[in-house]
Amino acid sequence: MTNLMYEPAEVVVPAEAIAARMPALAQEIVDAYGGGAEGIVIVPVMTGAFVFAADLVRRMPNRLRVDVATVRSYGGGTTSQGPRIEGVMPTVQGRHVLLVDDILDSGRTLSFLRKDMSDRGAASVRTCVLLRKRIPPAMSTPCEFVGFAIPDLFVAGYGLAYDGWFRNLPDVVSLRKVGESAAMVR
Repeated sequence: MTNLMYEPAEVVVPAEAIAARMPALAQEIVDAYGGGAEGIVIVPVMTGAFVFAADLVRRMPNRLRVDVATVRSYGGGTTSQGPRIEGVMPTVQGRHVLLVDDILDSGRTLSFLRKDMSDRGAASVRTCVLLRKRIPPAMSTPCEFVGFAIPDLFVAGYGLAYDGWFRNLPDVVSLRKVGESAAMVR
């Protein structure tokens, strides 16, 4: 048994809303690439984006590649410590890249990866996130495709985690400290 400091509090984005948004979001991406997404490289940012990316690419045309980027920003805490690459980065030279991430909050991870992919010769780099917090750093970070805008809450579920936990929840939920009342979360 683990000694978790946080637990699910309230549903922020229900699974039904996520499922309903996926076809339109996929179509926005396809349209932005000139009516098709053939030949692009989808780069999910692991591990948080794996559920979102899987649902998204299943609604896109068949001729695309999926290569992952493993970047850590949080460790076991609740605030980003800044991105660092873990593992091998995908080959992007001359390719159109779509970075897919779970959440945009500080903007550091997407900005870091966008620059890294451009520096390594990507033909273009665009970004897509499931969630974008309504806070200045997130709102000022370029992001072409956004699933949902949310308040500044600590969230998990649908691939997002706290210290590796809660990724399996079907909804995006806010987290609260164990023993804290729901009224204290907001």
